[in-house]
Amino acid sequence: MERLESYFSAWVLQYRAWIIAVTLIVLVVAGNGLRYLGFDTDYRVFFAADNPELLAYDAVEKTYTKFDNVFILLAPKNGDIFQHDVLKLTEEITTDAWQIPYSRRVDSLQNFQHTYAEDDDLIVESLYEESTSLQAEDIKKIKQIGLSDPLLVKRLVSADGRVTALNITIEFPKVSPDAELRDVVAKTREMVALYQEKYPTIDIYTTGISLLNNAFVEAGESDLAFLAPISLLLMFIITLVLLRSVSAVVGITLVVIFSDVIALGLGGYAGIKLTPASISSAQMIMVLAVANSVHLLVTFMYSIQHKVAKRDALLESIRINFHPIFLTSATTIIGFLCLNFSESPPFNDLGNLVAVGVFISFCLSLTFLPAIISYMPVRVKAANDISVERLARFSRFVIRQQNVILVLSVLVVAAAAYAASFNKPEEQFLKYFDESVQFRVDSDFANQSVGGLFQLSYSLPAKGKGGISDPQYLKNLDAFAQWLKSQPETINTYVLSDTMRRLNMNMHGDDPAWYKLPDSRELAAQYLLLYEMSLPYGLDLNNQVNIDKSATLLVVGVKEMSNVELLNFEQRAEAWMQANLPASMQTVGTGSMLIFSHLTEKNIKSMLSGSLLALLLISLILVFALRSIKIGLLSLIPNLVPVVIGFGLWGWLYQDVNMALASVVSMTLGIVVDYTVHFLSKYLRAKREKGYSTEDSIAYAFTHVGKALTISTLILSAGFGVLMLSPFALNSDMATLTTWIIMIALVVDLLLLPILLLKLDKDKK
Repeated sequence: MERLESYFSAWVLQYRAWIIAVTLIVLVVAGNGLRYLGFDTDYRVFFAADNPELLAYDAVEKTYTKFDNVFILLAPKNGDIFQHDVLKLTEEITTDAWQIPYSRRVDSLQNFQHTYAEDDDLIVESLYEESTSLQAEDIKKIKQIGLSDPLLVKRLVSADGRVTALNITIEFPKVSPDAELRDVVAKTREMVALYQEKYPTIDIYTTGISLLNNAFVEAGESDLAFLAPISLLLMFIITLVLLRSVSAVVGITLVVIFSDVIALGLGGYAGIKLTPASISSAQMIMVLAVANSVHLLVTFMYSIQHKVAKRDALLESIRINFHPIFLTSATTIIGFLCLNFSESPPFNDLGNLVAVGVFISFCLSLTFLPAIISYMPVRVKAANDISVERLARFSRFVIRQQNVILVLSVLVVAAAAYAASFNKPEEQFLKYFDESVQFRVDSDFANQSVGGLFQLSYSLPAKGKGGISDPQYLKNLDAFAQWLKSQPETINTYVLSDTMRRLNMNMHGDDPAWYKLPDSRELAAQYLLLYEMSLPYGLDLNNQVNIDKSATLLVVGVKEMSNVELLNFEQRAEAWMQANLPASMQTVGTGSMLIFSHLTEKNIKSMLSGSLLALLLISLILVFALRSIKIGLLSLIPNLVPVVIGFGLWGWLYQDVNMALASVVSMTLGIVVDYTVHFLSKYLRAKREKGYSTEDSIAYAFTHVGKALTISTLILSAGFGVLMLSPFALNSDMATLTTWIIMIALVVDLLLLPILLLKLDKDKK
């Protein structure tokens, strides 16, 4: 192995010009793939194509109207929507909303299709028109209907009459999804800004599925445009301050940029589309590429300080670091590749892109970096590095206090393991975005007033064509709706039985005594036909009744809930249906937030398998590479302890574990193993090549790798730490926990690992 490392280091410097030339060619060819690297704007990207919950969701959309929408809320500052200016604004926006690209339907208080009897005729018309001519008596009537009709109250009108809403259904052609979404959002914002200026006494909020998709896009773009440059700058400042070499920083900069460009370019060729969850791969590649390069440069600079010739210093640095850099890269790649166990494709893409980036940075740090450094001037003062002496003193301190440190370590790990049990797989989806994101602010307001994104839809089948007019079907449908209304989580329901009650009353001279379901199938069918024929274009019943009238859609709006609470609600609804509805009406609920709830639960379970596989593979690699079963198994402790302590801190401070945090175990296992590998490789080199005792080998490892580990930790922590500022919780939470674990790993490897070696790898007498 040593002969191979020596041969490789000599080969790199002998063919350095060719290495640089080939690297530049690969950069250009791979970089060309960046033009294929688009951004996916649909939240469906979080689900695999064969995800059963997504398939059920799409099936309902194909049967009825699309769920993509823009939801606009009007909240007058004086708290009363039933006044001229609010009714006028509602009418104006209702008219203009049809001009939003791809709008298919607009529902509002103004165009609500109110029905009433006039002699023997059924009159169906908008609740009001020409708002400027409304009299006090007209407004009083609008208020009475708005606060009493179940198809309006708590749906398009808040129960207290302080907020009214418009729902614009969007049907994207999906020829150019990114451009289509941007058109819808731009037009919506332009319209809202215009009316906000025209009506300053009325606050306007916008939310909905289309705005949710756009929030995902903007969060990812913000991370890439704002946080990635900050991260890069911060890492280079740290590198310059600690290495004190412009040439070293230039070399690292080229490795980082080349690794990112090549990996993302190859991702473009592979057809990968970036998402808010996978766009952080660019930043992660940068961070890990710097860490790979630091070890080679620290060893090189150390030799230069001790007056070793530049070429010899490079040869020795490549030789010494080839094995540990190879091992750390391999374990990091395994950790990220195990993200393919995730049920969410963006996390698969994240793992694959970072794995490719780490492999590229491994190749470049051992070939291109020393090749380019060999041509650059390196000015380092010949002197003893004061940090080496400090590390030597620290190693002696650890050896002296080994028993105290061991006891404290056991207590800390036990406490962390207990605190980790507080964690629960629970998340609230709107909290994916922090309160600096306008979408989050507007959606919170919607949920607190009339309900927002949290809806469940049930497509309940009837027996055959026209079966929805069967009185027994309508009774069962109404019974389910009434049960849903009785649940504490329910805000409103949108169900055909409410319409049929009203029609029955209308056809009996608006007599309130007839506000009940028709008891004849023929009558129900006639009422429905008459009503449909009276509806204007764009406001038909396609959003509630399928084409052959063999099924209807019941929509229930619920309060904002965590994924666990939403799944519990779904289970209760299914249990009620099984106990009270005929088998022919049995169905399952669906909805955008509900399918995310199922995904979270599945993702955490699948990532547990991925993490166990990563741990097994990494352990086997270490046993084989370190040529010692004992040392390989011993290394598991410092690899797992940081994860336990990290999740213990999370359990103590936060408790809620989202689907991004489920991937942290696999990711960080691959990263923290780097510290253990570098420390143990230096330790074993001292024991095997130099014949040092256990204590002296530990001191050797401290002085020869301690500085590099510290620099790597600072760089990794800075790189991931900047990502903690992301407004997108899946990225910021993942970065927060990863940063904690990386910092803890350094402490563990400099305190606990040496003590384990002292206790379990004693010198033979």
